[in-house]
Amino acid sequence: MNAIRQPAVAGQFYPGKEAELSAAVGRYLDAADAGDGRVPKAMIAPHAGFVYSGPVAATAYTRLRPVHDKITRVVLLGPCHRVAVKGLALSGADAFATPMGQIPVDKDGSAKALTLPQVEVFEPTHQMEHSLEVHLPFLQAVLDDFTLVPLVVGEAKPDEVAEVLDALWGGDETLIVVSSDLSHYLDYESARKLDGKTCQAIENLMPGRIARQGACGRFPVGGLLVAAKRRGMTVETVDLRNSGDTAGPKDRVVGYGSWLFFEEDGAPKPKKARVVWRKTKAPAAAVAGEDDFGAATKALLADHGEALVRLALASLDHGLAHGAPLATDLADHPDALRAAGACFVTLNRDGKLRGCIGSPEAHQPLAADVAQNAFRAGFKDPRFPPLKAAERDGLYLSISVLSPQSPMRFADEAGFMAGLRAGRDGLVIADGQRRALFLPSVWAQLPDPAQFVARLKQKAGMAPDHWSATFRAWRFVTEQVSTDDYPDPTPPA
Repeated sequence: MNAIRQPAVAGQFYPGKEAELSAAVGRYLDAADAGDGRVPKAMIAPHAGFVYSGPVAATAYTRLRPVHDKITRVVLLGPCHRVAVKGLALSGADAFATPMGQIPVDKDGSAKALTLPQVEVFEPTHQMEHSLEVHLPFLQAVLDDFTLVPLVVGEAKPDEVAEVLDALWGGDETLIVVSSDLSHYLDYESARKLDGKTCQAIENLMPGRIARQGACGRFPVGGLLVAAKRRGMTVETVDLRNSGDTAGPKDRVVGYGSWLFFEEDGAPKPKKARVVWRKTKAPAAAVAGEDDFGAATKALLADHGEALVRLALASLDHGLAHGAPLATDLADHPDALRAAGACFVTLNRDGKLRGCIGSPEAHQPLAADVAQNAFRAGFKDPRFPPLKAAERDGLYLSISVLSPQSPMRFADEAGFMAGLRAGRDGLVIADGQRRALFLPSVWAQLPDPAQFVARLKQKAGMAPDHWSATFRAWRFVTEQVSTDDYPDPTPPA
């Protein structure tokens, strides 16, 4: 008879009946923002009772819906709350059960993990542990058929956890989920301050900066951050709240957050830096420093700027004719344009803005990014109606190629304002789920730093004078090419 790990907290942390559980998870997922369509390779999400942390967990899990039939294995790591273990512990069960059904354990993956000395099978730590169990209904709701590698993580060094992740990393079929809550039982404002510091540590892939009381899952989180840094992954914070925001009082709260980790091309690259440009020898590649980025990108635009402008115009014309962006065959482009890159495409007509959309960070080849963002600027900018054929003549188009984002360091609002470089920097600000970006070109319209920041806060849905302990900011620089640089940039046939 197969051994089944039965649910330990059904009816306590989440509904104990299948119909009620499915409906509850569905409501959380439907209420969450679906994001920009990018699919994470790994995520961090909370594990408290659904009434407290369910809305936060859903902001991560909803991003998996587009690949419900492609992810077939989940490596799930969480901390131990009941029975201590040193290192990492697998279960000997053949499947894990919830009211929504059974999930088979991946025996091949488990066997591979067991070749490492820090991994053992230790059933007692799994029997009553909730940190893994509360994630299973979300996984069952968003994925089709999949197997599970369940790992309870005790005291372990980040490198030890990262070694296990490397062994199980796999390809697009494998998702890595780390279960962790944040601060515990502080007052609301103290929790927000500490959770903000933990968030910054995660975003900057610095496990050593997570305080002991900053995250109950700091050991598995630390391992993921080490693995992510080695592989050049980027991180997106999608939610940061606490129980005082969801369903509890504010004098004793527990913090929750959701983070998504992205690979540039889906292939394991443990020795790459965070952005592909910074390692390749192509002209688009920048070594460390904004000056290097500027020089490299100027060289790229000198060699390929006209091709990018022609590509953007072709995508607009394709949109006018077919209602879709131009499909980008990377074989038709040089290596420099096949490297990962981020751009914004801006359209103006008669001296007025007609559309502007782009990618804050590199997540696909630059050529594909230009084609897609040109189409989106023309037809998907919510501030304007779709471009019409009659507007095509006289249209001014510019492409801004963005450097990687660099986090700003500041202790308070005065330090933040003092760190601004007016006229030079593009700026991204965020607080919780509110986030907004201004390109450096916006300084021409808003040259006063106070006004620049106030308008950017309004764009993010914040008050102009908003400030909090969890406020974060990143700067970047750009290089630009436009239709003015080429008298007749005829799109390719």
